[in-house]
Amino acid sequence: MFDARRDIRGSNRDKFLKQITMILTYGDRRPSIAPTAFIAAGVQIIGGVEIGDKASVLFNSVLRGDINDVRLGVCSNIQDNSTLHVADEWPCIVGDFVTVGHGVNLHGCRVEDEVVVGMGAIIMNGVVVGYQSIVGAGALIPPDTKIPPRSLVVGVPAKVVRQLPESEAAGNKYWAEKYVKVTRKYLGITP
Repeated sequence: MFDARRDIRGSNRDKFLKQITMILTYGDRRPSIAPTAFIAAGVQIIGGVEIGDKASVLFNSVLRGDINDVRLGVCSNIQDNSTLHVADEWPCIVGDFVTVGHGVNLHGCRVEDEVVVGMGAIIMNGVVVGYQSIVGAGALIPPDTKIPPRSLVVGVPAKVVRQLPESEAAGNKYWAEKYVKVTRKYLGITP
């Protein structure tokens, strides 16, 4: 459970937390936010949401774990105006070192480690996006689609257009690491 008293000393964390629109319990579902996570102003976190160490949720995003769980892994980031939600039979699981671009909708899906999801993408119930994949901006991945590891996925409906060489896929982690540095600056911490 989030506890504002567990402040990062010398940081601006309290300033940002006072501007949060909402962190709510839903029935017996309670948010759990790592003390090293960054939560920007306007973010709404509801119910069974778990946010890992050094993860970030940026301005005006919504993570709603009302009827199932939402999990955001270590050093992953959810950029501005994105929505993560669930279905009865599908939680929304985002792995470690994942970058989710602006205005993305993740619904009842699993995004594995070191994936980049481009701006405006929609990933629907039952989808699994494999390790080190890239989902192009504006892509729509239909329900129950399984994306193999190291895939480049684009289009409406989205299709795998090629496999990513290991050297290219390994670059995905860079973006997540960059956002850890960016959010540390918001907190007044030099990474």
